[in-house]
Amino acid sequence: MNELIIKPAGEAKWDLVSFGEIMLRLDPGFGRVRNARSFQVWEGGGEYNVARAMRKCWQKRAAVVTALPKNDLGWLVEDFIMQGGVDMSHCIWRDFDGLGKNTRVGLNFTEKGFGIRPALGCADRGNTAASQIRPGEVNWEKLFGEEGVRWFHTGGIFAALAANTAEAVIEAVEAAKKYGTVVSYDLNYRASLWKSQGGKEAAQRVNRNIARYVDVMIGNEEDFTACLGFEVEGADENLTKIETESFKKMIQTAVATFPNFKVAATTLRKATTATFNDWSALVYYQGQLYQSMQRPNLEIYDRVGGGDGFASGLIYGFLEGKGPQAAVEYGAAHGALAMTTPGDTSMARIEEVEAAMKGKGARVIR
Repeated sequence: MNELIIKPAGEAKWDLVSFGEIMLRLDPGFGRVRNARSFQVWEGGGEYNVARAMRKCWQKRAAVVTALPKNDLGWLVEDFIMQGGVDMSHCIWRDFDGLGKNTRVGLNFTEKGFGIRPALGCADRGNTAASQIRPGEVNWEKLFGEEGVRWFHTGGIFAALAANTAEAVIEAVEAAKKYGTVVSYDLNYRASLWKSQGGKEAAQRVNRNIARYVDVMIGNEEDFTACLGFEVEGADENLTKIETESFKKMIQTAVATFPNFKVAATTLRKATTATFNDWSALVYYQGQLYQSMQRPNLEIYDRVGGGDGFASGLIYGFLEGKGPQAAVEYGAAHGALAMTTPGDTSMARIEEVEAAMKGKGARVIR
């Protein structure tokens, strides 16, 4: 693999920019969506969660590229984003027809899960503002050429929304590469999203096209097989366990196919129950495999956002020049902490992440 070269902070306005959809999450607590009478509301989105953590946890300059309708739900999402400190100057605002036929905010009803009952997501995201983003709508020349971006992050959730969003991702990553911006991509395979787009065959066609522009490819075991078609030998039938040598062989095949990959990273999760998961991560960089601290029987409060927490910690480690071993440790520790709090976005601070990396216990802090 080639060396990952990142622009110095002084040469760019933004440390990280994310591109994707931001939805409202409606959370019934520990109850069920089908029986709920009230919901806690959060904002969230696979790509956005990384940008928010980059600002709130890692204290870096972050911006998001997305689209929202000009109505009270769009402004509610804006209010959440502003609380997270993420810049919205490249947001596309769409006129609203009063009904939501032309544009709307996506809704994601999400149950936490408990014990033998798994977490459950039920999305309502048809005709959303972000799903209509097309090539030519975003001024990438201004963002990458004039302002400057050190790291650009997007992913398979946004690319799966429609053919036009996949095309917009290609336009974005081409511009990023033109100006020497590192591109990371979280495969984030969601069978429910690809169901209407052509299933796994379409997922592989789209993601393999985008993969040609990616420097840092992120995903779990299922993501690499479903989205890129690389089989993992030695994994069990449910892909809940993978041996490091099997992952290494798969990545070596991936790198031979996509020599532009400079880093490949995966989270390793075995969900014994919704409440207790084995959790760790692997990073492959310049021919070497780096594994994080293993956290068996990690207690989960809300698993949504754990992978995004990993991605942001991984990116932070590389942005700060800390090397691949530190990067995978930052990612795994931050992902673990993100799953101890409600909502999609991280509530951790860097000091807490570094304490978890050192294996400090959970004694009360006074």
